[in-house]
Amino acid sequence: MPELTEVIEHTLLKPDSTPDDIRRLCEEATEHGFFGVCVPPYYVRDAKRFLDNDEARIRVSTVIGFPMGYSATVAKSEEIKRAFDDGVDEVDAVLNIAAVKSKQWIHVERDVDAIATATRLRNGISKLILECALLTDEEMQQVVEIARKTGIHFLKTGTGFLGHPATEAMVQQLKQLANGELKIKAAGGIRTRAQAEALLRAGADRLGTSASVEIVKE
Repeated sequence: MPELTEVIEHTLLKPDSTPDDIRRLCEEATEHGFFGVCVPPYYVRDAKRFLDNDEARIRVSTVIGFPMGYSATVAKSEEIKRAFDDGVDEVDAVLNIAAVKSKQWIHVERDVDAIATATRLRNGISKLILECALLTDEEMQQVVEIARKTGIHFLKTGTGFLGHPATEAMVQQLKQLANGELKIKAAGGIRTRAQAEALLRAGADRLGTSASVEIVKE
């Protein structure tokens, strides 16, 4: 199992976050050697600036279509383009769950393909946020197959904004469905070292949490 610091994306996505908060996030990521930070799109340039002299090359992620995922595909594509223009390394884009529930699978595939393509054109890493707690087993299987086909890099358990914490069962299910072709990011409600280590044992490759410092200090 990898060291926690090697897989943690130190996260701050609160709507009332300030530049000082982002600076502190980046300083903590540098101090503890976290893999990366995940910040609102509005603060990508700030995060890159705060990490400019970071020798550890901490990666910057941001969110797309966040937190509901039902924005237009063209809007998500433009968000991704802007994020890479601002210097982001990776994007976490929310699945259009409304389209999934409507069984509009052609739209779902086009949406996910647009996310994967826009990211690939900028040599970035794409993560698709599924909100596992809202999906049936059949829906999960279909979405993962689309993600595999379109070239998504990571499946992410949830946004953490809807009150559904990441669980070992979610990670295990995604791991099984991905069949080694996609990596897994667990996010949402990860507050303790025991939780973090359990999710890694279950098969998570990355962890997204705002409690990173508390976790590694336990």
